[in-house]
Parts: sequence; C-alpha cells; structure tokens
Amino acid sequence: MPFVRENWAVKLSSKLSATEYMAKRGEKTMRQRRWMNSRVSITHNDNEAAAIKDAINLLQVIPAVNSSDVVVITPNWVKNQAPDSAIVVGQESLRQIIRLFKGKNPKRIVIAAGSADDETKNVMKAVGYEKIITDEGAEFIDLNHGPFERLTLKHSVIASTNINKILYEATILISFTQLKYHEEATVSAAIKNIAMGWPPAEEHGFPKKQTGIHRELHGFISAMAEQIPIDLSIISASPAMIGTGPSKGISRHTGLVVAGCDPVSADTVAARLLGFRPQGVRYLFECAGKNVGESDIEKISIEGIPLVDAENIFSRAAYGAAIALDKP
Repeated sequence: MPFVRENWAVKLSSKLSATEYMAKRGEKTMRQRRWMNSRVSITHNDNEAAAIKDAINLLQVIPAVNSSDVVVITPNWVKNQAPDSAIVVGQESLRQIIRLFKGKNPKRIVIAAGSADDETKNVMKAVGYEKIITDEGAEFIDLNHGPFERLTLKHSVIASTNINKILYEATILISFTQLKYHEEATVSAAIKNIAMGWPPAEEHGFPKKQTGIHRELHGFISAMAEQIPIDLSIISASPAMIGTGPSKGISRHTGLVVAGCDPVSADTVAARLLGFRPQGVRYLFECAGKNVGESDIEKISIEGIPLVDAENIFSRAAYGAAIALDKP
C-alpha cells in the first residue's frame, strides 16, 4: 500500500480534507511533525554530549514526551570508523540522547539505522554502539532489512522504495548526525541522514547506489524529506568533516551542536557554518519550495549562541581564521 505524507494545506474540489480523501482511497497517511516551529538552538561545549543536552533543553521538547510515545533515533552509522573521524556519531552522545528521552518513560525507544557501507550490526558492534543500546535498555532495528512498507516518492528516478515499518509506529523521529561537507550532496546533515539511512541496502545495495539514488541525489533527498517528518534534528560539529566528505575529509572539533524541530531550519543553520546559504544546497532549496520547512534565516528563531558567533567559532577551529556569512 502506498505510504503518503499528509499535506494539511491541500483542499480538494470535493471539499474533503487530504486525510479524508486518502482514507477514502484506502491510502495510509503520514503524521505531521510533532513540534511545528522553526526554532533552532546552537550550543558550544568541548564535551559533545553536554552540548547536545544543552541544545535539546533549549528547544523545550522533552516535557511534551509521554508514556505513549515511540521515540525512534536514527544515528549516522554510515560505516565502521571511529567517531573521531567525523564519519559516524559518538557513542556517549548517543547515550545522552537516549537518557534524555528515557527519563520521560516513553513506550519504546528504538535505535533505527541502516549503514551504507556494511551490515549495520557489524558497525554497531565494532564501533561500540551495541553496549550503549544494551546498557540503556533501548531496542535496535536494522533499517536495511524488513518488515517493509512501500513508500511512494515524487522523484524522477526512484518512484518508490521499501521502508521499515517502524516509521509508521514512530511518534517522534530523531535524526542524529555529524556535520559534513559532501562531494555530491554539498552538505550532509539531518535531512540527508534520514534520506540515505532509511532506504534499505536489501533493495538499493552496498553502497546504496544500485537502483539510481545517486543519479539525482538532491531530488531524492528532498523527495524523502517531503514524505518523512523529522521531529528533532541534532547536528554535531564536534567533530565536523571539512574539505570533502562524506568519509574522505578532515575531522575538526569545534564544540558546536545545532538542533531544531524543523529539519530545514536546522540544516539551513548548519549549512551556514560550512559557508552555504540554502540556495547553494539544492535539496535545501527544494525542501523550502515544497514547504517542508523554513529556510529564511530571518524567520528562524535561534536560541543559545548567536549565529555569527557560531560561524566564527567554527571557522577558527576549522580554518584558523574567523569567517562568517552573517554579521552582527
């Protein structure tokens, strides 16, 4: 059965809402984001886990979590590398996120990931995530394998893809990733992490290129973002990858973390740390055009460290000199 994200703005000629229309046709609809705001937090701490905790707390989302929630966290586990490489996320930082939500006693906390380079369980064990998951009593689901539902996409190459059924059960979806330059996607942050982590290698291969995702990558990323609501984006620049990416660049510890309830806003702020406006990252430009989220920096409420200060902190750590798109 096709899996279609609901667009509340759509009003059909029959006067039915989009939800009613899809229900009438027997199609499944996707929920809206849990927190419909464009607030973004920026924090700085040499301890990545502490910076993440501060960033999430600034967003004031934890109090709304309850015992009926299914919290699904998708960390970037692209391949078997140490977190200091900036290729994958930190183990203790993942623990910190689990604990923040665990304190609200949700129905389930699920770590759901799909490595592009190797079997996900191999990465989980080799890098040390398995112990974190076991210690904290979370569940693990390998997105590279089923059970699946079929997700319909508005994309010129990939018209649909299998997607793990846990997506239907999630009430809060969290994208947790390192900030990177990317040789094809320009910037790799929260949106790309979900767009490339969820399509299964069982269908798309190792790496996930055999069905044509990378032939029109930006369009694929924006098509996935249009269908899958990301409720909380956590983008760590401690470390971040500069030079190139997603795996052959240079790791730089900046101490910065960007978090947001709107994935487009969060990725927009993160992209500015790398020197890009949303017009320079095609999938961000497309996401804004599809009303997935807000990319106008003047309409994004930033909590914590001012953006220009964050840009200066990042550029000094990455390049040895202060460089900022945004002036005070």
